[in-house]
Amino acid sequence: MHAVRLHAFGPAENLVYEEVPDLTPGPGQVRIAVAAAGVHLVDTVLRQGPVPEAPHFPVPELPTVPGREVAGVVDAVGEGADPGWLGRRVAVHLGMVPGGYASQAVAAQDRPHALPDDLPFDQAVALLGTGRMAMGILRFTEIEAGDTVLVLAAAGGIGALLVQYARNRGATVIGAAGGPGKVAVVRDLGADQAVDYDEPHWADLVRAAHGDRPVDHLFEGVGGERGHAALNLVAPGGVHVCYGYASTGVDAGGHVAPSAEEQAARGITSVTALGPTLMDRIGGPEKLRLLEEESFTQAAAGAVVPLVQRFPLAEAARAHRALETRATTGKVVLLTS
Repeated sequence: MHAVRLHAFGPAENLVYEEVPDLTPGPGQVRIAVAAAGVHLVDTVLRQGPVPEAPHFPVPELPTVPGREVAGVVDAVGEGADPGWLGRRVAVHLGMVPGGYASQAVAAQDRPHALPDDLPFDQAVALLGTGRMAMGILRFTEIEAGDTVLVLAAAGGIGALLVQYARNRGATVIGAAGGPGKVAVVRDLGADQAVDYDEPHWADLVRAAHGDRPVDHLFEGVGGERGHAALNLVAPGGVHVCYGYASTGVDAGGHVAPSAEEQAARGITSVTALGPTLMDRIGGPEKLRLLEEESFTQAAAGAVVPLVQRFPLAEAARAHRALETRATTGKVVLLTS
């Protein structure tokens, strides 16, 4: 088999594509011939070694194979595992155990989701970690027809799902993204207004179209100046959900959250849906599978179609660099062939 391994913490170039021994499924496990593997922003953080940005993720022992989301076909089962899994198309989140950037992966037999024949593997990967995060974020607020929703990083994997979900709920959707290309993607997703938040007066365009503080639901995973500008668009009684702070460059400002005094004065609710908070909200990590199932259900109903950007497995380093420089759209996925 082939895998992308990290032998030393550091830059993306430290990710090495190499041949390694085949995996053997243990008791109660299945082995998956991986067709697609997901790349997450946290992978780029963990690649650099111990850092405060991801305190709830254990620093891996080296050498390690990054990645936790895979889709493919079960090609072997371990002792005691159901042989009925053989030949099944599946997707599985490996949890806190790395090993996704490879042509094989193993998982306990109760973890995979069986996939319909018409769901591509790359989209299935996007419905795992990214999909369950989107479904988890939506548990912090209830979108109704006629509401106005603002999604930042709307051309990203999570943002694209939120745009589509809100649109299908009958909301007016404003999608903000960086650069003309991404703005075009957001428009194609069905947003009623797509704006470039790299432009200094993007929030004024929103006000011109919708009023001074028109936003009932803000989904904000960027932080920094963009996050603060978006927060100022939230209406009295509105909800601000922060699920990350991916802002980079000179305006990087980290997590955006209004003080309790500001929330009271403006009558808004602000919640932080970062990893541990989301876990607590849904009842612990064992409940994450329910969000994965909800993500697949939404896709099966046609409410969402994952937005995917693909790279060959051998070019995982290039995928990391693109993700770190905000040069990607949708969920970043590695293909094994």
